[in-house]
Amino acid sequence: MKQLNVLRIGDFIEQLKLSDPRTKLDPWLLGPVMVLLAIGFIMVASSSMPYAEDNINGNEYHFLIRHSIYLVIALIAAIFVLQLDSRFWQVNGPYLLLLGVVLLIAVLIVGREVNGSKRWIAFGPLTMQPAELMKFFIVTYLAGYLVRRSDELQTQIRGFMKPLLIIGLIVAFLLLQPDFGSSAVILATALAMMFLAGARLWQFISLSAFVAIVMALVAWKEPYRMKRLTSFLDPWADQFGSGYQLVQSLIAFGRGDWFGAGLGNSVQKLSYLPEAHTDFVFAVFAEEFGFVGVLFVIAMFIIIFVKSLSIGRRALKMEQYFSAYLCYGFGFWLSLQALINIGVASGSLPTKGLTLPFISYGGNSLIVSCMAIAILLRVDFETRRKEHEFNKVKQAYAGGQDD
Repeated sequence: MKQLNVLRIGDFIEQLKLSDPRTKLDPWLLGPVMVLLAIGFIMVASSSMPYAEDNINGNEYHFLIRHSIYLVIALIAAIFVLQLDSRFWQVNGPYLLLLGVVLLIAVLIVGREVNGSKRWIAFGPLTMQPAELMKFFIVTYLAGYLVRRSDELQTQIRGFMKPLLIIGLIVAFLLLQPDFGSSAVILATALAMMFLAGARLWQFISLSAFVAIVMALVAWKEPYRMKRLTSFLDPWADQFGSGYQLVQSLIAFGRGDWFGAGLGNSVQKLSYLPEAHTDFVFAVFAEEFGFVGVLFVIAMFIIIFVKSLSIGRRALKMEQYFSAYLCYGFGFWLSLQALINIGVASGSLPTKGLTLPFISYGGNSLIVSCMAIAILLRVDFETRRKEHEFNKVKQAYAGGQDD
């Protein structure tokens, strides 16, 4: 009898482990994210203090305190999201998308204008950036659509065009802010998800070419966008005008050399590189930690991307199609945004106002990125639980066959 009770207790503990989403989190996904968050905290402190001291009433810790608050909120949000079954996002995806569209309209009406762009809705001392939320919402909605309309997507052109009409509307609202960078990330992520879901290759190529032409026309229509797109080819031609920020960023990369000038020893953050703690924080990091540090951060993002695809592939094998598309979408979104930010800071891509996930100062990006990682961890947990249950049934069946 005592032995039976011990067995029952053991079974209960095993079931508890399998039903608790906080256990057995993948260290190869969680680890790189925590490392990047730590780097982000250090770099926001290092890069923002000189600017804050000169511009925010002498309070050099202004941005660090705000970043710390956003970091706590992001971790709490991630823990909360980790408790939600992935089906929650499948059911509520369309409603979240509708909420995102309402917020995009609201920001054009009541948004706070900064540097000629209306991208933020103020709530007292805090601000909301609908574009960051929309990146999250579009992935959850599109993952559900790809499950519901899988056959239509693979066999009929209308199945391919329907979501693009919605995405086109969202991009139009984003361009009115204007936010060219977020528009490009959302379009590229959506196309990647549809391609992986089985869209025909000719549709994908044709639409990609069409999108490229439209984006080129949008850029050509606005002179300031054309300046941004062309100045990266030769920023020194107008080093005190359109090429100023990129020139200062390249100087930071050059000073970093192989091993960097050392933490806190950046010169470019001393009012040479404008607002270095935001979109160009990676330039300050490169100056202080050098080429070796740059490779390390890139490696962290590669690991996150590979793990996202790996978790998605395992979910696909277990026929958890919605979860698989979520993983693909979040993996492409975060990695693509990191690639663009690093490319912009290093002069490889035209200047775009995109944050570096987990590292740049910016509460909205930080919170939404952490929520996306929490969903990836949740999908990984659910997939492993389903694999465990499948293996138990398989073993039981094999045992019955032997008997």
